[in-house]
Amino acid sequence: MNKFEELIGYKFNNAIYLERALTHSSYNKEKNTKHQDNERLEFLGDAFLDAIISAEIFTKMRGVTEGKLTKTRALIVCESSLVRVANKYDLGNYMYMGHGEESTGGRHKDSILADAMEAIIGALYLDAGYEVTKNFVVNSFKDIIREA
Repeated sequence: MNKFEELIGYKFNNAIYLERALTHSSYNKEKNTKHQDNERLEFLGDAFLDAIISAEIFTKMRGVTEGKLTKTRALIVCESSLVRVANKYDLGNYMYMGHGEESTGGRHKDSILADAMEAIIGALYLDAGYEVTKNFVVNSFKDIIREA
């Protein structure tokens, strides 16, 4: 996990958050462990991603209607953007997943990578708070924001 922390530019104070963010549900099922998966963190990360991107484009796109802001946010906060950022950090290679999921290409599945990216955002929020999370999101999505 130290290499992944280097890639994202943040060292977790509570490594459990990162471990959970990187754990796909298939790992628990196959290993029959109490190792918690990333689904709850995904829920939290989704909400913060939406809020952070909304605030960012609200500030950058002055004089733009609500409809245009909504469409722009939808271009940024979507599975393909999350996958693009996840691939930037090589996220799939750091995930814990069951052998069955891994053997069917789970480390490269868009839905798994997008969910894990949201979980990383949720984990960052719990470990470091809003400002660190905001800086991570804005930096990680800056090219996507600019393109949108």
